Amino acid sequence: MSRRTALSVVAGVVVLAGAGAFALAYAADPAPALTHGTARYAAPDGGRDGSLTFSTEVTASSGVKSLKVLAWPEKSSLAAKQPTAEEMTRAEPARCEPAGAHTVRCVYTAAVTVGDAAASPRGTWHVAVLATAEDGTTTLDTKAVDFTVG
Repeated sequence: MSRRTALSVVAGVVVLAGAGAFALAYAADPAPALTHGTARYAAPDGGRDGSLTFSTEVTASSGVKSLKVLAWPEKSSLAAKQPTAEEMTRAEPARCEPAGAHTVRCVYTAAVTVGDAAASPRGTWHVAVLATAEDGTTTLDTKAVDFTVG
């Protein structure tokens, strides 16, 4: 093999190895991570609205684009077929604020009227969340946290 051919082969191997390493690093980008999730339900009282507040921290190496939230009762049609990522894209967004280099703290609050509370099934409810990173990766957790409607 001539010196020119050998150099071409070595250069090609270096380029392919670099491209492979880049592809592997990109593919290894983890999906957004959800931590410290909490939910607090307060029933309406004395003519004042109640509320549902959900909070969590989301970490993604590329940054966090959005967090969608859906509360659903355990005794409902969603128990048999839990929310999908596609369905969750239409859920309500949480408000997120920076909490570190690649982490945001997200809070979702919904008012609960007397009528809402009267029409809501009693018992365990789940909070489903869809976290989307800036690079497009997602994490769906259909039971991120639970709370009880009494």
